[in-house]
Formats: sequence, structure tokens, C-alpha cells
Amino acid sequence: MLIAGCSGGGKSTGDTGGTTSNSGGGSSQGNQSSGDSGGKSETVTVKFTNFSASGDNEKHLQKMKEEFEKQHPDIKVEIETLAYDDYFTQMQTRVASGTAPDAYELNYENFVSYAKKGVLLDLTPMFGGFDTSVLNKNALEAFSTDGKQYGLPASFSNVVLFYNKDLFDQANVSYPTSDWTWADAEQAAEKIRSLGDNIFGIYQPIQFWEFYKKVQQNGGSLMNADMTQFTVDTPQNVETLQHMVDRVLKTNVMPTEAQMAGMGDWDLFKSGRLGMLVTGIWAFPDFTQNITFNWDIEVEPGNTAKATHFFSNGLVINKDSKVAEAAFEWLKFMSASREAAQIRVDAGWELPAVNYEDVLDKYLQVTPPNNKKAVFDSLNYLVTPPVVEQNAEMTDIIGLHLQAARDGVKSPADALRDAQKELEQRIKLQ
Repeated sequence: MLIAGCSGGGKSTGDTGGTTSNSGGGSSQGNQSSGDSGGKSETVTVKFTNFSASGDNEKHLQKMKEEFEKQHPDIKVEIETLAYDDYFTQMQTRVASGTAPDAYELNYENFVSYAKKGVLLDLTPMFGGFDTSVLNKNALEAFSTDGKQYGLPASFSNVVLFYNKDLFDQANVSYPTSDWTWADAEQAAEKIRSLGDNIFGIYQPIQFWEFYKKVQQNGGSLMNADMTQFTVDTPQNVETLQHMVDRVLKTNVMPTEAQMAGMGDWDLFKSGRLGMLVTGIWAFPDFTQNITFNWDIEVEPGNTAKATHFFSNGLVINKDSKVAEAAFEWLKFMSASREAAQIRVDAGWELPAVNYEDVLDKYLQVTPPNNKKAVFDSLNYLVTPPVVEQNAEMTDIIGLHLQAARDGVKSPADALRDAQKELEQRIKLQ
């Protein structure tokens, strides 16, 4: 079903307007046909499967494809878009059965797993002439393993501190700055909480994806450096969880589950009853459309250090693809070309992982929020989650014990001690 198209050159022709140099330069060096074809190169078909275009973004991916094929007339791209919920199950089946597409999309967590299994093509030998300086360094390095580049970043998102300027004004509290610490955030949250019984200071979910990052803001980690041992129940981590739980059970600047009454954190913020919210920049379109009060963003507060969550989708090539060089041209275009970056920015479809100042300036000019610079400032503090072969099981185990602490069923120390013990019993490391 997913057999590669006929082989041949992937050579780009015509005026690229500088795109070729910006996205790596050169052209694919596939075999040129001769004889009966009169020396003309045959069309190469690259099969590409993705999840991030599902929903409203398929039309934007189609625009990228049309622009790419205009610049590379010898390469055609067949796009398949799958729903996120089914995507990784289907990809596992296809990779195992040898029917994976030539190129496909992976989020960071799955990328690590696929790279370890040896099913991805090492792109490093194809980097000759590829100007990688146009890509965000952190985003590019996220898709390398053991000194080899197995993927290119397609886009990224990160997490920032959203805040309700109107509530800050009512509480007579200065707006957050990039220098804020946990203590600064807590002081502001308590003053905002005092504005009314149904008004809360801050919301930050007590779950794995926030906890792994918060412990790094406090000098901790969930695993040792070589990923051979869990370090969940260290004193720094207990202190971190105590800090998160106290917001709910002690100062109540963050609502309990009962106080939420089934409302989501975004809805609570949009209702004007929440001073601060830690969430991703993908909230911008929703908040811009549905919020009437004044709001803005800032880099997340830290304690002994700054750290914020890095979300990125990468582009990879099937190790057994017969049209790998043509597929690499497509990946370079999606990842590093000015045209693809502009399409993403215009669409508000996540952020391209590029350094083109003119493209990013346009992104900064679209408000609210006014302080979009905080999105890029946060890139200096990106941290990736620990990833193991039994990743879903690991995150579930930690998440359940964090929930027990949040609900007051266990103390933070007991919750993390129990999590450490269960992880050591059930998760096999290197």
C-alpha cells in the first residue's frame, strides 16, 4: 500500500528565490533516466504521513506541498493525514510490517523510541551544503541521537505563564517579569485569591508533564544522567511536589477538583476568575478569540533555575525508503524553508523552528499577547522529558502517585517514595 514511486532524480529546477540555499542548498542526486526518456528525469513520488495537519491544518500543508512541487518539478508528494489518537498505533504496525511511508512525522517522545529501534534513516550524510544555521539549535539537536541526526524539526511549541492583567490591577500587584521566581508567583497568587471566593491565583496541573519540568526548576530530575536509574524521591523533588500541593491544600490559590466543578483550566482562565495559568502557546488562537479582558504572557518562573517544556514534532525518513534523497528535499523544505515558515506563521499553525528574523517579526506583531517575545525567550530554558521504552507505563505510574498527593491521600514524600518503588519494580531500564 505504501510502496515508493519510481526512482529517479529529485533535482530542483527553476527560480527558487533563494529557498534552495535557505533550506540546505543543492539538490537530491538520484539517478537520471536516459535513452527513451530523452535524458529527462523521471518523477519521484515521496509518500509522507503526518498527524499535525489533521483538522483545520490540512489546507496549510497542501499549500506547502504545492509550493514545494513548484520548486521541485521532478518530485511529487503524496500526503496522508491521520488523526493523532490513531497515528502512533498505525505507525507502529506499518513500521513492523515493512509498509512505512518514505517520510513521516513523530513527536519527540516517539522519535526517541523509533531512533533506538533503528528504523530511521541517519540523515547526517545528506547534510552536505545544508545550512542548518537557519534552524533553532535546540530544536535541531532534539532530533539527534548518539551524534547522528535522525530527524529535522517541523515545528515547536512551548509553555509560558499566561496572566490576567485586569486581576493583577485589581489586586494591585505588579505584572510578572522574566526574573520571577516561585516565591514571586506565590505572593501574587495569594493577593489575587483574596479578591473573592470564586477567584483563584494560579493553575498549573499536578501531573507528569508539569512535574518533570518543575523538578528541574528546583535542581532535581526524575532519572540520572545516563538514564539507568530513577531519582523520583529525592529531597529536591519532594520539595517541588510539596510546593505544588500546597497551592491546592494549604493556600488554596489553586482550586481543588471539587472547586473546579468539572471546568477545565482554560475555561477557568477565560471566565476571568484565574490570575495565572501555566499552559502552551497553542492557546493563543482560542484566547484571542474568546477573551474580553486584558491578558499577556511571560517566561515561567523558576526556583533555583529556569526550565520549560519543549514540544516539537520532527520529520524522519524510513530507513528502507527507495527515494530517501527526494524525501530529504521535502523534509528540508518543510523544516527550513522560508516559504514553509511563512505559511505556518500566517496560519498560526504552531511555530516554525527557524531563525528568519523577518518571518518571526511578523509573528511577534500579531497580538494579543503583546509580549510574544516571551515565547522566544523561553527557548533558552527548554528541557525535554525523560523517555524510556515503557514510556506510557512510566508516565502513568508517576501520574497516579502525583494525583494521590494532590488529593491529600498521600503526603508528597510518601507519594514519591511509592512511585520510586513501583517504577523500579515495573520499568526495565538499560
